[in-house]
Amino acid sequence: MLKNCVNSLVASSNDVIEFKLVRQLEDLKDDRCTFKPAMSHQVFGDSESIFGYHDLKIQLYYSAGRLTTYFGISYSEKVTPDKFDGIQADEIFDKVSEKLQPGFHTNLDDFCSDLEKDANFVPFGDLKHSFTTNDGKRSWEIYMCEVTTPNFQKYHERLQTFVLWFIDAASFIDADDDHWRFFLVYEKYHLDGNIRYAMAGYATVYEYYAYPDNIRPRISQMLVLPPFQRIGLGAQLLENIYKHYTCRSGVVDITVLTSPVLVLTSPVLLVEDPSEEFQRLRDFVDARNCRNLQSFQPHLLEEGFRDEMVTEARAKLKLNKKQTRRIYEILRLNAIDIHNDEQYRRYRLNVKNRLNIPYQKELQDLKKFKEKMKDGELQATLSFTDPGQRLESLDREYRELEAQYQRVLQRLTLC
Repeated sequence: MLKNCVNSLVASSNDVIEFKLVRQLEDLKDDRCTFKPAMSHQVFGDSESIFGYHDLKIQLYYSAGRLTTYFGISYSEKVTPDKFDGIQADEIFDKVSEKLQPGFHTNLDDFCSDLEKDANFVPFGDLKHSFTTNDGKRSWEIYMCEVTTPNFQKYHERLQTFVLWFIDAASFIDADDDHWRFFLVYEKYHLDGNIRYAMAGYATVYEYYAYPDNIRPRISQMLVLPPFQRIGLGAQLLENIYKHYTCRSGVVDITVLTSPVLVLTSPVLLVEDPSEEFQRLRDFVDARNCRNLQSFQPHLLEEGFRDEMVTEARAKLKLNKKQTRRIYEILRLNAIDIHNDEQYRRYRLNVKNRLNIPYQKELQDLKKFKEKMKDGELQATLSFTDPGQRLESLDREYRELEAQYQRVLQRLTLC
């Protein structure tokens, strides 16, 4: 009986939290404006649960332009120690509020009054690109900011609070470091006859030094909020980062941080821990660009991966060799006839040889220790090198990779 009572007081923190980007007062009562977090363990622990409340609701509302924030908690009943054998309800306010920028509202009326200030909001930074979607029915603008952009740092403090709810292993960046660049995309819309802006997504790029006097920009984070998914904003954002840097002679290449992603099936693309969704987005944009290069023309792809591809992709698109090779494989798959047994066999062999390089290197490194190890110890170390197991593993790895490539090619056929 007690166990059932306790269970009824445990709520999923993912279910009880609701976000809104509020454009007008009517949105506060419109459930269609609500979206949920992708995760909450970075605030409420690995269990992503909250104990001690009936009908709990946690509201995190942001004005669509200025990102003025409201934080509210409501419930019909809360556990108290005197009524529940000394057990206390989980703390909520402190856990959430310490993640928010100071100055957020806890009174909804105050938030509503502040909402009027969005009418005067103008995006920070330099306008880089304007475009439309839905046959011209929706308009968008992309801006670039630096840490020195007037008043932007305070705005970024509000913006980056989203990452804890949508990006696994996320952390706030040091926005005082002047090597950071920020690319923000807004929806430009009309309300009461006036132009307004709604935050839709953003990306952060860190400009690393490259010898002797160059830079190597690294995309660190990319975020697209749920109300703006699946309309191409991630691709537009990435494409405009490319355009910003490819015209600069001092840029060696554009990289992606691959140690601790528009993702278009989840609300956020985190590039710091690249997701399959972000890799697919990057592959799509890069393949779309590379197929216009001379060295990537279909009749040349069958000849294999060549130095000319690396040179041209780096010079014109600032792609590194690893990503260029991946794009070559995608475009070659598109160029061959997979029903032609010989063409398809050569393609699979080409890709598998590339996939097998790290394995062969590890094998060679281990064999170098043969003279220093007893035969039994060496055999135990190399037990994973059974040829049959390796072929099975390699085939599985190839099939997974081809499935990823096919999804990129499906999208390419639409543009």
